[in-house]
Amino acid sequence: MHEVSIMQSALQTVGRVARERNLSKVRRVCLRVGLLSGVIPDSLLFAFEVLRPGTVAADAQLDIEIVPAVFWCEACQLERRLTALDFACDLCQGTLILKGGGHELELSVVEGDAN
Repeated sequence: MHEVSIMQSALQTVGRVARERNLSKVRRVCLRVGLLSGVIPDSLLFAFEVLRPGTVAADAQLDIEIVPAVFWCEACQLERRLTALDFACDLCQGTLILKGGGHELELSVVEGDAN
């Protein structure tokens, strides 16, 4: 489960950001996770719950935003944005071709209380 090492790295970054911003406590952390990143959001949440005690984010809430992947449907000639791993067009069930996106893994928000 590589989500544990991802979360360890994210919490280290949260700690660094908190120090840089003089935050005594982090209330909210937001991660952007691409649909095609290979990261399982539920596993990230589990890792966060296990790893956050004793950190500046010990009482923080974790929000995970799923970043869609953009596909092209040849049959419909339409762009589709998917947030679930279903690679058939929801309109015609045609095959979709990846255009881009969905590979993101970003720490996008750290909110907290200043010293």
